[in-house]
Amino acid sequence: MTLRGFPTTNTTIMPSATEFDPTRNRLLAALPVEVFDRLRRDVELTAMPLGKVIYESGVELEQVYFPLPGCIVSMLYVMADGASAEIAVVGDEGMVGIALFMGGGTTPSRALVQSAGQAYRLKAKALIREFERHTELQHLLLRYTQALITQMSQTAVCNRHHSVEQQLCRWLLLSLDRLATNELTMTQELIANMLGVRREGVTGAAGKLQTLGLIRYSRGHITVLDRPGLEVRVCECYAVVKKEYDRLLPKKLKAQHPREQQFNKEKT
Repeated sequence: MTLRGFPTTNTTIMPSATEFDPTRNRLLAALPVEVFDRLRRDVELTAMPLGKVIYESGVELEQVYFPLPGCIVSMLYVMADGASAEIAVVGDEGMVGIALFMGGGTTPSRALVQSAGQAYRLKAKALIREFERHTELQHLLLRYTQALITQMSQTAVCNRHHSVEQQLCRWLLLSLDRLATNELTMTQELIANMLGVRREGVTGAAGKLQTLGLIRYSRGHITVLDRPGLEVRVCECYAVVKKEYDRLLPKKLKAQHPREQQFNKEKT
């Protein structure tokens, strides 16, 4: 499912041994080799087009998603009247679908692709199987869950106590942390939906940041020109979330996963 106003293309590509590179996602990169080997046959590479709905509120989860660099998934809470607000973003540092191993199976939030890219999709049964048998995997995913809860909690505080301009700076910086570029594709209306504020508020905040030379906004494209400037104007919430993610999650790996090295050596 893709929300109205977004592209509708969606394809799935089954990865070969060389395509499945676990170092492209921080959680997968930290997996013990034996867990990685057992999960390999249940993983597929899937396209994540802008606006694609990964799951809806109350729907039983059948897969989890591990976004790859450049892909961002927004977790939204949608009200009965259709109003929505973003509660967290997930990029290549994490996964979408924590309700699966937490025992709930469903979640009251919606997961929506905010920045197009690719993700590794893993069958629910495979994740549960490994989660129940491997303590190191349990600890890894629970640390990630703690980091995600911190982001959700800080987002609630930010939405209540800080200005729209500060919220926009926080949202831009969290997005940049998960992208390889300083450009984002997002209309002001969609940003307003993400932040749970009126579009006029986003228009005013974005206009101020553009006047200050921190961003350039044109026809749904945002280019960040001065990241340090955004970091000066953002509220404390961004630093709190970033510090917790850095503390709890493994660092990004530049080297190949040991098992991937073996597969590539066997091919040569």
